Amino acid sequence: MSSEGLKKIDELVQQYIDTGRIEGAVIGIIRQSKVVYLEAHGILEGKTPKPMPEDSIFLMASSTKPVIGVATMILIDDGLISPEDPVSKYIPEYKGLQVAIPLKSAGKGFNPNRKAKNKSINKSKTKAKSKKTWYTKSKREVPEYRLEKVNRPLTIHDLLTHTAGLGTGGGLGSIIVKDRAAPSDTLATWVPRMAAKPLDFQPGTRWAYSPGSGLKVVGRIIEIASGMSLHEFIQSRILDPLNMKDTYWDVPEEQLFRMPYKFHNKAKGNGGVIGEDLSAYASNAGGLFSTTRDYLHFQQMLVNGGALFGHQILKSETVAMMTTNQVGALFSQAAKGGPGQGYGYTTAITLDQEKSRNGQIAGTFSWGGAAGTVSWTTPSEKLTVVYMVQKPSDLPNKIGVIVREAIID
Repeated sequence: MSSEGLKKIDELVQQYIDTGRIEGAVIGIIRQSKVVYLEAHGILEGKTPKPMPEDSIFLMASSTKPVIGVATMILIDDGLISPEDPVSKYIPEYKGLQVAIPLKSAGKGFNPNRKAKNKSINKSKTKAKSKKTWYTKSKREVPEYRLEKVNRPLTIHDLLTHTAGLGTGGGLGSIIVKDRAAPSDTLATWVPRMAAKPLDFQPGTRWAYSPGSGLKVVGRIIEIASGMSLHEFIQSRILDPLNMKDTYWDVPEEQLFRMPYKFHNKAKGNGGVIGEDLSAYASNAGGLFSTTRDYLHFQQMLVNGGALFGHQILKSETVAMMTTNQVGALFSQAAKGGPGQGYGYTTAITLDQEKSRNGQIAGTFSWGGAAGTVSWTTPSEKLTVVYMVQKPSDLPNKIGVIVREAIID
């Protein structure tokens, strides 16, 4: 790669720091098994304006999801589960699920932020089995709906690809049943209760992001199939073999100085863990904290076809399955996806370099988190990029262009 080309990253990142769009970032790039770029920029945070440490610990949020994907793929390799398995095979409560369908009289859809015009609801409608109207505590409008049975069983494949319709954020299911996990809940107690929530659409018919619910169900299946807690399984099968020594569900007290103060409460139980026992419940949809170095190890394992440091984490064909489009055109039609995009198991895939909005090379797979972290990997170029930050912006897309143009051989 062109070292001069990569220096453009420094200039670009500094522009974003100078204009206040980010406070700092740590960026790492590996090509053909060699680190070609690893730089810390800016400061850790405004309140303690020390230079950004290269080993800063970042809130990964949904960047955790591909780790859960790999954990699931490990069990597929072990022959303990299959993507086609019905969820009810492991958690009986998920047999005979229902789907909440807004009635046509509600129009094109519902706006959960629109106030209800008539607060005095016709009680007879709420009692009808096929026609109900619900309102949230904040008096927001939800359209009339009906419940119908699922056309087919919900599968692990559906959950890994966000085509399950479970807890999609804007859907009816989570509004109709308002049950929430309590501090005393574990995956074993909470996940079965989630089955009471109607799905937001028939499994496999749409792509809609499930921020937490879908992969919590997968996490419980991992526990049941492996006989281990999710935390223990990921630690022993992924983090330890890949020498991800600075990746935590619960950041040790003595390491908190390496992350922004504003995230300390999330690093100590409130964000990553429900309940006092870490091994009982890990927020696997977004509970990890990690460093650029560690996540480069994770991505490099995928580039290498599932192997790193003498450990074969996954079979090469399983990595290929995880990073191949599994949803047809559904992701390209979704707002979070778009033209030229596909979706595998917990990771997005660039199918068409020209049509894609992100400018990535075809075959690149990527995912990120709400705090701004993003990583992407291009197998054809043996290239992986890890971008760690704690404030979202469009900077990763611009860095992606620089990285692509810096490839000279």
